[in-house]
Amino acid sequence: MKLTMGQALAKYLSVQLTEVDGKQVPLFGGVWAIFGHGNVAGLGEALQHHKETLPTLRAHNEQGMAHAAIAYAKAHHRRRMMACTTSIGPGATNMVTAAATAHTNRLPVLLLPGDTFASRFPDPVLQQVEDFAGPTVTANDCFRPVSRYWDRIVRAEQLLTSLPAALRVLTDPAECGPVTLALPQDTQVEAFDYPDDFFAPRVHRLRRARPDAAELGAAAEALRAAKRPYVVTGGGTLYSFATDALDALARTHQLPVAETQAGKGALSWDHPLQLGSLGVTGSSAANALAAEADVVLCVGTRLSDFTSASRTMFPKAKLVGLNVAAFDAHKHGALPLVGDARETLEELSKALSGWKAPDAWAARAKEEVSKWNVAVETATRAATDGSVPSDAQVLGAVNRASRPQDIVVCAAGGLPGELHKLWRTRKPGGYHVEYGYSCMGYELAGGLGVKLARPDAEVFVMLGDGSYLMMNSEIATAVAMNKKLTIVLLDNRGFGCIHRLQQATVGEEHNNVLGGPAVDFVLHARALGAKAEKVDGLAALPAALDRAAAAKETTVLVIETDRKKSTDAGGTWWDVPVAEVSPSAKTRAAREKYVEARKAQKLVR
Repeated sequence: MKLTMGQALAKYLSVQLTEVDGKQVPLFGGVWAIFGHGNVAGLGEALQHHKETLPTLRAHNEQGMAHAAIAYAKAHHRRRMMACTTSIGPGATNMVTAAATAHTNRLPVLLLPGDTFASRFPDPVLQQVEDFAGPTVTANDCFRPVSRYWDRIVRAEQLLTSLPAALRVLTDPAECGPVTLALPQDTQVEAFDYPDDFFAPRVHRLRRARPDAAELGAAAEALRAAKRPYVVTGGGTLYSFATDALDALARTHQLPVAETQAGKGALSWDHPLQLGSLGVTGSSAANALAAEADVVLCVGTRLSDFTSASRTMFPKAKLVGLNVAAFDAHKHGALPLVGDARETLEELSKALSGWKAPDAWAARAKEEVSKWNVAVETATRAATDGSVPSDAQVLGAVNRASRPQDIVVCAAGGLPGELHKLWRTRKPGGYHVEYGYSCMGYELAGGLGVKLARPDAEVFVMLGDGSYLMMNSEIATAVAMNKKLTIVLLDNRGFGCIHRLQQATVGEEHNNVLGGPAVDFVLHARALGAKAEKVDGLAALPAALDRAAAAKETTVLVIETDRKKSTDAGGTWWDVPVAEVSPSAKTRAAREKYVEARKAQKLVR
C-alpha cells in the first residue's frame, strides 16, 4: 500500500499488541504530541487517521509528556508503553532528560522527534543546530547516549528494518529502554509502496529466559552453604511478575528480603520475612542484617550506590546476581545467574528443596523488624506541640489515608528517602518512586502517566516546592484530560534535602534556601485549573485528604514542613566526596570523617 513514511509509522504502531491479564490489548496506549513545523504536517497528519487505535494526547511540556509516558510504562510493569513526538529544536531536546530517566530505569518509551530536511535544500531551517564540520549532525544526536536504540529515518523504506528493531528493544526484558527514531520533516511526507504484511497485527509476549544449569547449580550451592542468607529484591521482580515466586522462595526457605527503591512493594510491608528498605535510605532492620549476611541473592536490581551504600553494605557476603541482563548480573563480582526472575526463582527454589535458613537467623530478622516498626510509628506519628511537621509526619498521614490499591508517586529531594524507609506498601505497584535518575519535575507528569495506566487507583503525588517549581504544567494537562490526582505539596522554602547534605559535607549554607516572598502555591494551582487549599498544620491534614478523596477534580494540598527535620532511624553512609583542602574548619572536619568512611568500601569481592 502506498503510504507516506509518517502514515506507515502510525499504522505500524497501531497494530502492535501485547497481553495483559490474559487479554490482547494495544501495546501503545497512545502518542503524546506537541506539534511544530517539524512534525505537524507529516506524522501529525498521519496520527489523525488512527484516533481509535492510537490516541493522540496533548501535553504542555515535552519533557513532561515523555515522563508521563515513562510512568505509564512503569505502572504497566513494562507490558504497555507510549510514544512521544515533537518538533525539531527545543521540543526535541526537551525530551533528552526524559530519555535519560528511561535509560537509567530500564523503561520503554518511543521518542519520535522531528528533524531537519534529509534533502538539506532549505538548510539551515528554523531551529536547526548546525555542526560546522558535519552536516549530518543535528540536535537529535543528543539522544544517542541516552537511547538503547537510535536511528535517523532518511528514506521512507528504512522503516521496514528500523521499526521492527525498535520494537525488539522496547519489548526485550534485557535491553529494554528508550528508543529514538529521528524523523526528517521532508521524509515524513514522502510515500513508498509498503508491503501489506508489514502491517499485520503482532502480539508481543514477555520473553522468559531460563537460567543456565551450571549458573543455577552454583547459586544453589552458595545458598545451601550459607548461615546468614539474604535476598535483595529490585524492579526486575515486578517487571517479571515474579512477586508470587519471591514470596514462595522466602517462605519455603526462610529467607529475609530487603527492597530497593524500584523493588519496593514486591512483598507487603507486613510480610513475615520483609525487612523493609535497604541501603542509604534503608531500614535499621535491613541494614543490620546486611552487615552480617554471608550470601546475598540480588534479584532484578542494578545495585546502585544507594542500594549498596556505595559498596559498603555487604562487608562479609558473597553476592549472587539474578538478572535478565548479564550486564547487571555480574556487578560487584557476583556469581552471575542470568535469567527471567520468575522462572529462575521457581527453579532455584526447587534446587534448594529440603533446605532452609537457620531458625536463629529468621528469629534475628523478626526481632530487628519489630524494632524498626516502632521506629516507623515514632517517625510518622503526629506531633502534639503544634510544631511545623516533618516530611515523615506528612507522609504518614497520607499513607494512613490511602487504600491498598492506591499509588504514591515521587521522584526527588528528601521525600524519596523518607518514603523508601517509612511508606507501608500493601500491594505490588502501590509504590512508584523514580529514584534511578532522581529527576526533579518527574512527579506531576509521572502521576498523570500512572493515572492513565491505573484509572481505578487514587494517585497520590508527593513532592516538594523545588520540584513543583521546576515542572508543574502537567497539572493543566491532568485537569484538561479529567484525570484526577491528589497532589500533596510539602513547602519547606527551598531545596531542603540538598541543604541538609550541604551542612553535612560543607558545613556552610549556600544557595539552597529560597529567598524573597513566599510563593502562593494555592493560587498558582488554581490558575492551572486544579482545586487547591492551604493545610494549616498536620492536625488539619486528615480532613483535607478526605475532601480530596471525595473530589472529582485534581486537588493540590499545600502544607509547610521543616526542611531541617529528617528521620534519624535507619540509613547508612553514602559516598559524597568532600573537599580535600578548604579554608573552612567545618569542611576539613567533614573531610576527615569522609576519608575514614571510605575505608569500608569493598571494591573487589
